[in-house]
Amino acid sequence: MHEFLPFAHFVCTRGMRTLFAAALSLGLLLPAAASTEQQTTSYAIESQRASESLLLGITRAGKRLVTVGERGHVLYSDNEGESWQQGKVPTRQLLTAVFFVDDKYGWAVGHDAQILHSSDGGENWIRQYGNSEFEAPLLDIWFADRQRGFAVGAYGSMLRTDDGGASWIEIGDELDNEDGFHLNAITHIKDAGLFVVGEMGIMLRSADGGDSWESIVSPYEGSLFGVLPTRQAQSLVVYGLRGHLYRSEDFGDSWQEIKLSTPQGGQLRQGLAGGALLDDGRLLVVGHGGAILSSKDNGQSFTTRLREDRLSYAGVAMRPDGGLLLVGQGGIHLVPATVNP
Repeated sequence: MHEFLPFAHFVCTRGMRTLFAAALSLGLLLPAAASTEQQTTSYAIESQRASESLLLGITRAGKRLVTVGERGHVLYSDNEGESWQQGKVPTRQLLTAVFFVDDKYGWAVGHDAQILHSSDGGENWIRQYGNSEFEAPLLDIWFADRQRGFAVGAYGSMLRTDDGGASWIEIGDELDNEDGFHLNAITHIKDAGLFVVGEMGIMLRSADGGDSWESIVSPYEGSLFGVLPTRQAQSLVVYGLRGHLYRSEDFGDSWQEIKLSTPQGGQLRQGLAGGALLDDGRLLVVGHGGAILSSKDNGQSFTTRLREDRLSYAGVAMRPDGGLLLVGQGGIHLVPATVNP
């Protein structure tokens, strides 16, 4: 049985990133026009309250902040989150993740297996790929440069492009994932390669830029919702259900469980859903119940804070003044540097 994904049943306190029904069934190689020609474009509705809606991903496009979420909302800010503008987006479906390789070129993924692309820093978007018939979500995306990228999602979906998204090839069947476990997150690990985590503790890695993939033994049999690199070569942390967090210094050959405590001294039980490697070297991980975890030693230990609002968070970014910008339930939340963990 497939487990629910992070932020999946979020409204009415049901989690992060909604899991929709049928399995993802995509063609082996579909150019953008072929994958979307039957779809009628419905652009996201502009709303003055978009910054208060459910948001699931945040990143930087150069100095600009870009965040994505429900109803196809894409918001961007050029003043460190003080104010936001809404991008023109050709979908009203939930968007789950966003990634920019520079100040102009970025991609976002979401429900109906959609992949969107912007070449102007998030102001305008086009649909490069989609499959509305099966209503399966893509959950994360990563690009090496303006040409080569990977998207991962529900039911073992993995797509690859070598031409900036003009065409996408489905390579999920090539993975060691016969049960079709959901693939929740992908990132690049310093001096090592690509790493993917997902449902039931599945872990996949590639040391050759995604040309080949191998599965490795996971330290945890529950779902993992995120993976972060550290500044240390071959070092990473993974995290997921019930406050489980693990660290590896050898690209996943061995693992150490990092015990997490609440400020009151108890064991942390909150699900962990998103995170970031900050410019100052800190690792930040956020999740349910207002949880914010911070590490200054490449993930060897974490301090924990539980915000009084007890909201669930899906992403985090750092501001130049040391403050944080959280996204998740209730939209965008600015956290002054004086109260950071």
